[in-house]
Amino acid sequence: MIESNQLVAFLDKVHLFSGLDPTQLAVIATKLVEREVAAGTAVIKYGDKADGFYMIYKGRVKVTVPGAEKKDRQVASLYTGDYFGEQALFENRNRTANIIASDHCTLLFLSRQGFESLLTQYEKLKPNFQVAIKSRKLARTTNFKWLGKNEVIYFIARRHKIRLYQALLGPVLALFVPIALFAAGVISQATTPWALGVIALVGALGWGIWNWIDWSNDYYIVTNQRVIWLEKIIGLYDSREEAPLGTILSVGVESDALGRILDYGNVIVRTFIGKLEFDHVDHPIQAADMIREYWERTKAITTRSQMDVMKDTIKQKLGMPLEKRPQVELTPVVQLDEEKAAKTPLWMLTFQKLFQLRVEEGGKVIYHKHWVILLQQGWRPFSLFLADIAFIIWRIVNLALSPDLSLIRVNAAGTYSPDTLVVTALMFLLPIGAWLWYEYEDWKNDIFMVTNDEIFDIDRKPFGKEERRSAQIENILSTSYARDGIIPIIFNYGTVKISVGGTQMGFEDVMDPASVQADINRRRSARIAKKNEDAGKEDRERFATWLAAYHQNMDEFSTPAKAPTAEPAANPFAAEKKTLDELPPDSDNEEIEGEEGYGGGQDGGDF
Repeated sequence: MIESNQLVAFLDKVHLFSGLDPTQLAVIATKLVEREVAAGTAVIKYGDKADGFYMIYKGRVKVTVPGAEKKDRQVASLYTGDYFGEQALFENRNRTANIIASDHCTLLFLSRQGFESLLTQYEKLKPNFQVAIKSRKLARTTNFKWLGKNEVIYFIARRHKIRLYQALLGPVLALFVPIALFAAGVISQATTPWALGVIALVGALGWGIWNWIDWSNDYYIVTNQRVIWLEKIIGLYDSREEAPLGTILSVGVESDALGRILDYGNVIVRTFIGKLEFDHVDHPIQAADMIREYWERTKAITTRSQMDVMKDTIKQKLGMPLEKRPQVELTPVVQLDEEKAAKTPLWMLTFQKLFQLRVEEGGKVIYHKHWVILLQQGWRPFSLFLADIAFIIWRIVNLALSPDLSLIRVNAAGTYSPDTLVVTALMFLLPIGAWLWYEYEDWKNDIFMVTNDEIFDIDRKPFGKEERRSAQIENILSTSYARDGIIPIIFNYGTVKISVGGTQMGFEDVMDPASVQADINRRRSARIAKKNEDAGKEDRERFATWLAAYHQNMDEFSTPAKAPTAEPAANPFAAEKKTLDELPPDSDNEEIEGEEGYGGGQDGGDF
């Protein structure tokens, strides 16, 4: 049975109840029903009538929806502190997903009647639920491939619609131009104003659609691992900036007069190296509360992880069996299709290896710059190479078709000699081929490498100098990527920027920068988890040794100790049964005077 004060402390950490004092939380706690659910039990079934609202006090559940071929598809996992079932109650409709207990769970249940009474009694809670429901709806309609396997989107939002209206103001005003041209066409009975009006109308509508798409492509996201700002301009720009929840220092809200009226503002997330600004967010106070909650939850998880490590150390010292804890999974971004590789011709595999952009071997991943960069660097020698080959082929065909010329002819000395132009062209292939090889090697030697411990940026010139930059992966504070321009977006390459301390490293022009960023972050998370586990290992070992020794000798320590028998030499006054208070005052004074004389008395001064 969960105590009332424990329920109040639990509710106080859930952002849904932000703004309520402990007394109000205590009233809500009395309405909650504790339910124990075994692993594998369906808590909610798709299509059922909504009966109440659930919070996970302990355990984990998975969220599934009906998929193809009558198979359910898992869309999320929810953990301790999460909640579910509020959307169907809030919108008065049936359940839209299945909720199945993954572990043995302790759930807190609030009936439908209690939920409706809660919102009626505390009007300030409605925006909290609205933000949560809006986030979950938007999360279902999006598909971000760079999310981790166990990563859950808790908050996702676009900019407030006021920004959309501001962006559409220009296109709406531009509509007056085609209207005026159409009017001029009607009055003048000419076709030119009509043609210009159609062009202006298409331009204004295209401008408006472009601005709407631009508004809809930008997202602010908070997951159980990181805070993300996703910005995209179709055909021009694509960027994702993020920071792990563990690097957050503070979360604040800024708003102007209009923002307070329309309930929007800027959420400022400050990290070790700067800030992420979620501008024009709907319900900014509630959004900031959500970020704070998951930030605090991350810190609590770290503390519990350290306690688990300490517990395992003590168990090991006592010879007790250890529970196997799950490790961070590092699945490769690009999976190898072995069946497809077996069917691929050898020459094609060789060609692919020459221009392979991502290589994973021995726990490390090596990235090369995109092949578009190779084309940009080597188009001149490549063009000359093709032109030379084309000239040779043209010359040979021309010689074969000419009755008076031949590729090999007899000269005046009676010896055979090849055609001079063909030989010259063949000789030109040597320096051109060397130039082409140099550009290829220069491209291939620019590598970016990620291991479980470090990241490397290596730039080596053929027959030239080599520059190598590296950093410990746990020292990364934040990462971001950008695809700037229409060519990088079409061919999906860009730059991943990595902040390490006061400097910044860059993986330039890598293929699929979003996946590269995710790859780095996964290894960073695994490294930090391992480092936290190893932190203070010696102190844990020493402390565990003390505790184990105490546990193994507990009976001896609990036995009352006997008073030791005093030896005559230890206390010359024991025979006379005197205490220190009964010592002769003269002898005490003599001892003190002797100490004073040595430390700072007259004799000491003469010395």
